[in-house]
Amino acid sequence: MKPPVLALCASALLAALPASAQSLKPGLWEMKTKIASANPETMQALAMAQKEMANMPPEQRKMMEQMMAKNGMSLNLADGGGVAMKFCLTKEMAEKQELPSGQEGDCKTTRTPVPGGLNIAFKCSKPPSSGSGQIIFNGNTGYSMRMNVEGGGKAENMTVEGSGRWLAADCGAVKAK
Repeated sequence: MKPPVLALCASALLAALPASAQSLKPGLWEMKTKIASANPETMQALAMAQKEMANMPPEQRKMMEQMMAKNGMSLNLADGGGVAMKFCLTKEMAEKQELPSGQEGDCKTTRTPVPGGLNIAFKCSKPPSSGSGQIIFNGNTGYSMRMNVEGGGKAENMTVEGSGRWLAADCGAVKAK
């Protein structure tokens, strides 16, 4: 998989998380996403990365999984592909409406409340990306989302669908960023 595509999508999703984070429970969260692109090359790269990961020698796969786990990420090969990412939402972060963005550069995000959720629009400088979509809350322990994202160095349009769920009050080894 093109690493910038994965990084772009993961950081765009985290940057787009809700402004009303105080309504979400602090603790360990998991976000699962699936990426779709009209660009056959991107979809082929995603499929190839999943296949390569599944076929890696056990020691190489373990090393890759450990590297991804340090950033709270894992590939979700068993569930039809996609990315699973864990993040820690502290009480202070929830009170300040501050969520980890994973973004290296400046991002400007607008959040407009709608019944049951938020409309989101964002524009980031590193990597250059922009997008819009909607997040729908399922109480304070879950949400679903759909985003249209453009970026990745060249004009690339992707649709990212995802869901988030609260896992535990204790973040364990996953550190708040």
